[in-house]
Amino acid sequence: METTENDVQPTPTPTPVLVLTPEAQYYLKEIGKWANFLGIVGFILCALFVIMALCIGAVFAMLAKFSPAYNALPSGIFPVLSVIFILFDVLYFFFPYYLYQFAGRTKRGLALMDANEIAQAMGKLKSFFKLWGIVTIVMLCIYALEIFIFIIIGTTLHG
Repeated sequence: METTENDVQPTPTPTPVLVLTPEAQYYLKEIGKWANFLGIVGFILCALFVIMALCIGAVFAMLAKFSPAYNALPSGIFPVLSVIFILFDVLYFFFPYYLYQFAGRTKRGLALMDANEIAQAMGKLKSFFKLWGIVTIVMLCIYALEIFIFIIIGTTLHG
């Protein structure tokens, strides 16, 4: 008894193609403009924050001339504050960085009608929102910890 094999190969299912309507392209173009603006403003704020972090010692020294309360601060706190501010600035830098990259790739992708460039732009937007989400979760955890500490301190002081 002979068996014959079927030489028919299954046809691959076509991958769906996403086509952006003119309205969606308009929205992406507008989003790109705002993301570009917010990215540039964010970079400027980063630069100002670094300047502020580097000058914090001089600012508090000037404030100490006007208010004796600032003289009570230990002098070693200013370099620590500068480092903390710079670390926060490094974290903050990534927010405008991802927005700016999203804006540039969106503009380029729409101009060239390049789906890969639009996909990479969406990846940068995803990174922005992922970072925003992680920072939000960390802040919520810090708030919850603060509330817990205040409750513990409040109950021990009261009772």
